[in-house]
Amino acid sequence: MTEGYFHDILILLIIAVAVLALFLRLRLPPILGYLTVGTLVGPYGLGWIDSSEHTHELAEFGVVFLLFTIGLEFSLSLLMRMKKAVLGLGGFQVLVTAAITTTVAMYMGLQPGVAVVLGGVIAMSSTALVIRQLTEQAELHTRHGRNAVGILLFQDVIVIPFLILVTTLTGETADTPGFALLLAGEKGLFALVIILAAGRWVVRPLFRLIASYSSTELFTLTVLFVALGAAWITHQLGLSLALGAFLAGMMLGETEFRHQIDAEIKPFRDVLLGLFFITVGMLLNIGLLTEIWPWVLLLLVILVVVKLLIIAGFCRLFGWDSAVSLRTGLILAHGGEFGFAILTLALNTRLVPEDIGQIVLAALLISMATAPLAIRYSGRIVKKILPAAMKMTREVQEEEIRSTSQELHDHVILCGYGRVGQNIARILADAGIPYTALDLDPVRVQYAVAAKEPVHYGDAANMHLLEAAGLSRAAVLVISVAEHPTTMKILHRLRAVNRDIPVLVRTTDDSHLEELQAAGATEIIPEATESSLLLATQLLLMLKVPAATVDMKIRQIRHNRYRLLHQLFPGEETEPVGGTMQEQLSPLELTGKSWATGRRLDELELDKLEVTVTAIQQQDQRLINPLPDTRLSAGDTLVLFGTPQALEEAAAILLRE
Repeated sequence: MTEGYFHDILILLIIAVAVLALFLRLRLPPILGYLTVGTLVGPYGLGWIDSSEHTHELAEFGVVFLLFTIGLEFSLSLLMRMKKAVLGLGGFQVLVTAAITTTVAMYMGLQPGVAVVLGGVIAMSSTALVIRQLTEQAELHTRHGRNAVGILLFQDVIVIPFLILVTTLTGETADTPGFALLLAGEKGLFALVIILAAGRWVVRPLFRLIASYSSTELFTLTVLFVALGAAWITHQLGLSLALGAFLAGMMLGETEFRHQIDAEIKPFRDVLLGLFFITVGMLLNIGLLTEIWPWVLLLLVILVVVKLLIIAGFCRLFGWDSAVSLRTGLILAHGGEFGFAILTLALNTRLVPEDIGQIVLAALLISMATAPLAIRYSGRIVKKILPAAMKMTREVQEEEIRSTSQELHDHVILCGYGRVGQNIARILADAGIPYTALDLDPVRVQYAVAAKEPVHYGDAANMHLLEAAGLSRAAVLVISVAEHPTTMKILHRLRAVNRDIPVLVRTTDDSHLEELQAAGATEIIPEATESSLLLATQLLLMLKVPAATVDMKIRQIRHNRYRLLHQLFPGEETEPVGGTMQEQLSPLELTGKSWATGRRLDELELDKLEVTVTAIQQQDQRLINPLPDTRLSAGDTLVLFGTPQALEEAAAILLRE
């Protein structure tokens, strides 16, 4: 590695860390931070780094691993379940957006092949940005959220033909893109046969053998070999590296190792994809903006407005109301990472003229910079533009729920009708207790309604719908959704209008207990912790411990908010709970010269450090939760509980001579 190359990497890392930390603090998408870094340090910004061949080659690996993970998540069964949104909305959106862009580009004098490539660039939206923002807003499973995800899924798949086209087109074939794509299609089919055949008879048995060694390093190396090996095959056929990676991901996605592969490859993908976005930012010539800004502004308006109208129009055509259609359009009316990937390849091969590329690049960057705001405030925007449609949609939902819930009293309202919600419903029905449920999965609701169960489609965070479900007359409200942001959203809105109704909350673990309590949860049931209690209960009963004693112990643990179960010794893979420094157990043996030797436990004043002595091993006896007047002796082993920093301070005090 040359000194200059190493110098460039160091500059990139320093600036990337600083800018990314700032963007995360401002709750802005990391993608925008990477693009900003590239624009700042690139040859057209501060000029600290040249847009070298080395950085572009590394960045291309980012696209390779992104397509690999997309292939892992690709599923024909998912496509069929969401065929209305994916094949219908997604297919028409990409086709019409690309066709309009292609027509306009050809009218402006560009070659057909170049025009088709630009059509693909404009048709793409940002999967990473949309999914992140909708998840934060707890809107991923709403009607507009599901429509957006379906369209994005189709875009993720259809990017492959565009990448093939870019790598196949040359100056001579740009006038006949159909022939070039047909030729590339034949090569792609050949690559598909080779890779899938290798997957069936070589890769799957290989992974089963590798998994038997239980070696993370060996497993990760094998994943990298398969991903890059498949990319090499397609590259040798004159196609893109990304195509091979996608096919490899799709092949491995059908195996039982899919989730483990995704976890192992994620660090490589995220880092290299960040480098890819930095190189995209480095392509932007800031000096040209003063000359090309009218064209950039025009393309930006066309990109946002036309794309919004196309998506909203097809949503209406597929039966969605005006409010849902417009929100879906607002969410997707911007450029995306695959648009950048196609454009970058086109610029590197000089398929797209430099001046045209700069206009498109600037418009995509600005659209992505404003996209988080458009997604965040899409509901308010639609309410301002279409107040009547929003009101009508809400009133229809409310009336439907109210009509079936008006006779209910002292009933249970279930927020979420997934696995846990349905199990609770079965038990309530068996006990003769009335209930009504709200859920955002349209297929699940459709099945439940067909079975004559009291389930309705609706957002449980909407207080109008909860009131229609008889909130003021209900005995208990149960939040059984798995997503923590959704749970918090429901709790905050509920407690703003009703402080009295008991709320039972299901959560996956106990990392958010205090936050949920503060938000107004009456009782919290962490699944992972409760499974430990259930096992312990059965074990104690099998050991002939009286049932009353077992019940008392379990009740005490629950009363103390599972504090006893938090007292764990750290392991190699121990992670912080809830994003904070985790309390842990730590043993400490006293010597004859230790300050604590000969003193009583209450004389140590460990409570000032928020450290607890959970047990003391004295010769042949072990004292659990020792009394304050317990006197310590040389050779005693204290089991301390606290944060790592507090434990370190306590050890320094207790062992000092």
